[in-house]
Amino acid sequence: MRHIKLLTVLALGAVAWLPAQAAQTIFTIDPVHSEVGFKVRHFLNQVPGKFGDFNGEITVNESDMTKSTVNATIEVKSIDTGNAKRNNHLMQDEYFDTAKYGTITFKSTKWVQTGADTYDVTGDLTMLGVTKPVVLKVKYLGQQEGVGPYQGLLINGWEATTEIKRSEWGLDAGAPVVGDDVSIELSIQGHHKIVDTPGPNPTK
Repeated sequence: MRHIKLLTVLALGAVAWLPAQAAQTIFTIDPVHSEVGFKVRHFLNQVPGKFGDFNGEITVNESDMTKSTVNATIEVKSIDTGNAKRNNHLMQDEYFDTAKYGTITFKSTKWVQTGADTYDVTGDLTMLGVTKPVVLKVKYLGQQEGVGPYQGLLINGWEATTEIKRSEWGLDAGAPVVGDDVSIELSIQGHHKIVDTPGPNPTK
């Protein structure tokens, strides 16, 4: 009898556990339809740039968005400021030192809802071997099922902004000509496979 009761308790526990797990949906960041951009002052004007090679996952908790998570990695060598000579300079040891530090990573630690579809997402930003917390101002754009070549995918969208002081990560070369404040703007599209169909053409 005791054995039967134990099995019953375990079964009920499994039933209670399943919905919570089902609420977790993992979206893979689609770099073709996303953008990681930044701006930094050079003398008086703001010079824009972006990274072209990045990846990550957004785990969305559908029952409680504040329990969602995001992890992302940026390949620093994919930096593009619209000038090849400047791009190469930024990869040298006085700036990003890509021979030693090839990636920038972000891992969320806390989500706080600030509006109907907005969140303050705190996370650890690691750059040049230094990890410091940053807060992303995030707007959730919703989700929908894909059509055409994206049939079989659940797609969601996000926008986020933040500002950092690059010197806090030891990236202080070029001052005072190059400003310390860096504005970061993210436009992210995530994909979650819901049925087995031929995958989308990532070049479109």
